[in-house]
Amino acid sequence: MTGYVDGQDRALLVVSLCPAEQAGPTDITVWIDTAFTGDLVLPRSQVAALRLPIGVAVPAVLADGSAVEVDAFTAHIEWFGKTRSLEVIANEGRIPLLGMGLLRGRKLTIDYAARTLTLD
Repeated sequence: MTGYVDGQDRALLVVSLCPAEQAGPTDITVWIDTAFTGDLVLPRSQVAALRLPIGVAVPAVLADGSAVEVDAFTAHIEWFGKTRSLEVIANEGRIPLLGMGLLRGRKLTIDYAARTLTLD
């Protein structure tokens, strides 16, 4: 997979999400966040637009160390030639975040000089 580095030095990748395994995909640009240990964070507005099925509230620890409960949803992603189920956390942010849950076992290369991203 290839992505890019934008003008604000964010490492971005386009992924295809589906609300159900047999539904049509929607392309979403995500920001790579290696500090996030989960799969994916989406703004609540995107979760609603995709009509993702709600899962359960799950405990989370934020970057500032505070413990909270967050709403988790289920989605499917086209990931390296296979459809994979994943947990999506809804937040009040504006930019979707892709975390270590999807990066584990992969090789991520970000070249800020060339403004490119490769995920193998």
